[in-house]
Amino acid sequence: MHVVVIGHGMVGSRFVDELVSRTEDASVTVLGAEHHEPYNRVLLSELVAGRIGATSLTLPAPANRQVTVHRGVAGVEVDRHARTVTASDARVLAYDVLVLATGARARIPDITGLDPLPAHVHPLRTVDDAHAIVAAARTGTRAVVIGAGVLGLEVACGLAERGLEVTLVHGGPHLMDRQLDADAARAVEHGLQHLGIAVRVGQRPREVVASADGVSGVLLPDGEHLATDLLVLSTGTVPETDLAARAGLAVGRGIVVGPDGATSDPAVFAIGDCAQPPEGGTGLIAQGWDQARRLAAMLADPSSLPGLTPNQVGTDVVRLKAHGLEVVTMGISGSAVASPGAHRAVRLSDPATGRHVEVVVAAGVVVGATCVGASTVAADLTAAYTLQTPVPSDPAQLLLRPVRGAGTEVEPSVTLMPDRATICRCNGVTKGEVSARWTQGARTVEEIALTTRATTGCGGCTDAVCGLLEWLAKSTDPPEPEAEPSGAMARRAQATSSLPMRTLQTSGPSSR
Repeated sequence: MHVVVIGHGMVGSRFVDELVSRTEDASVTVLGAEHHEPYNRVLLSELVAGRIGATSLTLPAPANRQVTVHRGVAGVEVDRHARTVTASDARVLAYDVLVLATGARARIPDITGLDPLPAHVHPLRTVDDAHAIVAAARTGTRAVVIGAGVLGLEVACGLAERGLEVTLVHGGPHLMDRQLDADAARAVEHGLQHLGIAVRVGQRPREVVASADGVSGVLLPDGEHLATDLLVLSTGTVPETDLAARAGLAVGRGIVVGPDGATSDPAVFAIGDCAQPPEGGTGLIAQGWDQARRLAAMLADPSSLPGLTPNQVGTDVVRLKAHGLEVVTMGISGSAVASPGAHRAVRLSDPATGRHVEVVVAAGVVVGATCVGASTVAADLTAAYTLQTPVPSDPAQLLLRPVRGAGTEVEPSVTLMPDRATICRCNGVTKGEVSARWTQGARTVEEIALTTRATTGCGGCTDAVCGLLEWLAKSTDPPEPEAEPSGAMARRAQATSSLPMRTLQTSGPSSR
């Protein structure tokens, strides 16, 4: 079976990894439009903030003889009758199975002054976008971010961390209006103001003002002029469906697929941000990874199809990655909570202090939660939600126990966690699995990521993995590696004794 994959991002590369780990009967050719190695798009805002370097974004890519990757080469035409793909370098590839993982592009809003984009106006979708924003931030003093979804908030906080004067402009009724209700959004706004970030809500920019030197300001509907040296557009994405549409596949907002990822052509599948599955696309990486896993399992063993249902729980956890601003949402919450009877919701809301917590329970389990300014509660509720553990008969206990005393509680050390405790929720990696890889010779975060995928999702578990590695280094005699593959294991850049002791931070699937 020869599989051609168009798209080498987080979902396409994960699919390839999942497939070759399950079968040796498939040869895979991958076309990746970007020249880069696969990288973690979820952490681009961390790069903008200066908290990580570009090398930290690179995803583990074990070498495999079954896989051929062409970087900087896009798919330009699909002939479904001949079952061939024509690439941008003119090569023609035959396929038995075609997988479209073309992702999505940044949506450029229809605002006067943005066609074409002036200098120092950038979306944030690729690593090149991130580098351009960082370069502009080094010479500028003021920035405007349009769009206050998850990415917009992260970018605004990152630029403020770099010392810029930042204004966040949002046309919706309140911040993060896709995830939060008005009360929770007010708590977030309090946190932004505490960080020195100005907020303009309910204001869709009327015009972007620019000269030959680049952007100079943003004009709001009420006449206010926001002077700026840098404008970042965080206004959503548009699924990349052009190739599929030209091939005659069914296309809606995305490429229409069934529960198994199949398009209107049974030999063509679509996964990730470009796909439109029956349950709807969330734009979160966990959903794309789940699709990649299920498709790889089905292609490796078609008899497994009946049991491969979409994972609906745990793939919609949103965790804001912004220094000084804690926001976690999952499942049903806020205005999405049904009338009394179907769901039971308990909330503690104090926007004036930047705190808002809500838990929603149905049939004895957590079906949704919102946590602003309450990291300990968020960790507990994320675990309860993703694992579907039974909750107390009075769901208020889920909130009152962690927040009693209103003080900042130190999260439990990773050294006290049982081996079954999940450290990386994005990839379901437990403390025991990380310890096992240590025994087999993994000594750095890079090596742990290569063998378990921990830290390659939202990045929230990196501190926990660092802490666990240091604890293992101090508490055990380094064993002889069982089997050390050439490559990553041989590239040890630092001893784990130099890693600072960290505490466990619950990670969860994030966006992009």
